[in-house]
Amino acid sequence: MLPKRNYYLNDYFDIFNIPYNKEYMKTDIYEKDNKYILEIDIPGIKKENIKINYENGYLTIAAEKNALSGDPSKYVRRERFYGEIRRSFYIGIKKDTDLKARYIDGILTITFPKADLPKKETKNITIS
Repeated sequence: MLPKRNYYLNDYFDIFNIPYNKEYMKTDIYEKDNKYILEIDIPGIKKENIKINYENGYLTIAAEKNALSGDPSKYVRRERFYGEIRRSFYIGIKKDTDLKARYIDGILTITFPKADLPKKETKNITIS
């Protein structure tokens, strides 16, 4: 089980400083109309090869790009990424129906409502 984070929208992989995830899944997060919006760049990957999982407050995005067919020894230079990439964010406890996703032109957009953070209640204690 992943360790619980103290605040929303943390990238779980920041703990381990795994550069390939950020290199290939650059993510912008912003607030609008009492919602959080994640915009994730995943160019060149088909929609059916993207999996989104939400469990125990963690949103995990995994994508897979299959290698080109052909003889690898024939390449003079090969810089494009092939394989699986994955990122996780702690977003807090949400209803599954609150999470919405769409994928257009290589950008995966995920929206969900902001959590109402509990207000700290101050109580005065009477001294007897």
